[in-house]
Amino acid sequence: MSMVDEPLYPIAVLIDELKNDDIQLRLNSIRKLSTIARALGEERTRKELIPFLSENNDDDDEVLLAMAEELGVFIPYVGGLEHAHVLLPPLETLCTVEETCVRDKAVESLCRIGSQMRETDLVDWFIPLVKRLAAGEWFTARVSACGLFHIAYPSAPEMLKTELRTIYSQLCQDDMPMVRRSASTNLGKFAATVEPSYLKTDVMQIFEDLTQDDQDSVRLLAVEGCAALGKLLEPQDCIAHILPVIVIFSQDKSWRVRYMVANQLYELCEAVGPEPTKTDLVPAYVRLLRDNEAEVRIAAAGKVTKFSRILSPELALQHILPCVKELSSDSSQHVRSALASVIMGMAPVLGKDATIEQLLPIFLSLLKDEFPDVRLNIISKLDQVNQVIGIDLLSQSLLPAIVELAEDRHWRVRLAIIEYIPLLASQLGVGFFDDKLGALCMQWLQDKVYSIREAAANNLKRLAEEFGPDWAMQHIIPQVLEMANNPHYLYRMTILGAISLLAPVMGLEITCSKLLPVVVTLAKDRVANIRFNVAKVLQSFIPIVEQSVMEKTVRPCLVELVEDPDVDVRFFSKQALDAIDQVMMTS
Repeated sequence: MSMVDEPLYPIAVLIDELKNDDIQLRLNSIRKLSTIARALGEERTRKELIPFLSENNDDDDEVLLAMAEELGVFIPYVGGLEHAHVLLPPLETLCTVEETCVRDKAVESLCRIGSQMRETDLVDWFIPLVKRLAAGEWFTARVSACGLFHIAYPSAPEMLKTELRTIYSQLCQDDMPMVRRSASTNLGKFAATVEPSYLKTDVMQIFEDLTQDDQDSVRLLAVEGCAALGKLLEPQDCIAHILPVIVIFSQDKSWRVRYMVANQLYELCEAVGPEPTKTDLVPAYVRLLRDNEAEVRIAAAGKVTKFSRILSPELALQHILPCVKELSSDSSQHVRSALASVIMGMAPVLGKDATIEQLLPIFLSLLKDEFPDVRLNIISKLDQVNQVIGIDLLSQSLLPAIVELAEDRHWRVRLAIIEYIPLLASQLGVGFFDDKLGALCMQWLQDKVYSIREAAANNLKRLAEEFGPDWAMQHIIPQVLEMANNPHYLYRMTILGAISLLAPVMGLEITCSKLLPVVVTLAKDRVANIRFNVAKVLQSFIPIVEQSVMEKTVRPCLVELVEDPDVDVRFFSKQALDAIDQVMMTS
């Protein structure tokens, strides 16, 4: 909370509002707790405000959530670290409420306060709080306790440390699955504070109990613990204790557990090292890529490139590529989409020859996929393949498919292609672009969908920036100006938008000699929408054209439009004239 002086609210009013029936008033008052505390002073805050909050039995979760958040930054208002412990009772109460987000915020605030408290205060106040919560009758207290052990443990004396490890072990065997889930989630954080000698014994015993839990929701959280514990253990201990668990989990009867393994497998490979990865984890990964649940295959497919990077190209070709071929024609479009989003990254891993022989056919089949997202994911990563196989081969093999997509019946696919055209242009070079893609860019200006026409105009601007004004003058401007006579007013409007975007790139001379005359001609268009867009474009020309041109050409055109029968045309023309006057005054 800000410590700057803000108007001090009448404190009595704010305290009364804490008891008000109106939830909004109570919420407002809770958010002003720091103001109340500053007005009361540190001593009265400790003796009056904090006890009042401890007894506050508000039943609205929003108010309780705000209180849990505010108390986390309250140490300065109670007199600093030596008095930090007075904040624990109200937060302890909030740790026992039913609403999860309130408890989580209370635990977060307790961790923030605990991490700043002095060691003696932690032993005297914080550790007893953790023990009380862990022994709580209602499961919510025990759930919250699990998130506090990593703060309490490092400062505890040896006897208390033994007790805390025992209590955590009991929480991992609690009757309530919610408590075991919380213990499983927080095990990594707790383990990071435990001494290495107890890590191999006590913590690994706790971990093994969790991995054999009958609730899949507990086991899947234990998968996350595998990666966290793997980083703490020595490699040989990791292979002895963590590796067998991962292999068993990869064949778990619950697809959710297998899904978590597929998500975490890359991190687990880093923990166990290269050799066990080749012998034990590659077969496990292949099983997950061929899992009968689509969700598991999606998670596994999304890690294909990362996993291939830690293997030799030979192993990737031997074990991973056959699965990739199967996944490229998977019955689930989401699996194919996940694969398409990462498969391009395999090209640098496998090298040029393998990419040409093995990966290119897969890219082509995914580019022709009936599901738009699959095609888009391939297009967006083309540069990764270009770096490996070179532009000539890329253009021969993949470009026909890209041209086909540029005319796709789904407008979102056409839109995505347009957005990647400047990237393709910079990769392919100007000569190649003129031959293959230039005509497409002009064709999009007359698309039936407005978003496509708008993106096409933006695309022309980006191409002009990429290849320079001279190239644009030769290849873009003549065709754009020709379209200004299109019989359909929507296309004429698109051309106005394109002119407005191109003018800053083309510069003063071309704007005045080529673009401005066309805009002035369109000022006499029979459609009012065109005329008021002319006024907008002329206003955008103000920073570009010289003062003499403005007075001779732009202003007379706008003066004429100010008298237009249409109210919108008059409004935008007046706005443009005011902008010109403003520039004249400042200059």
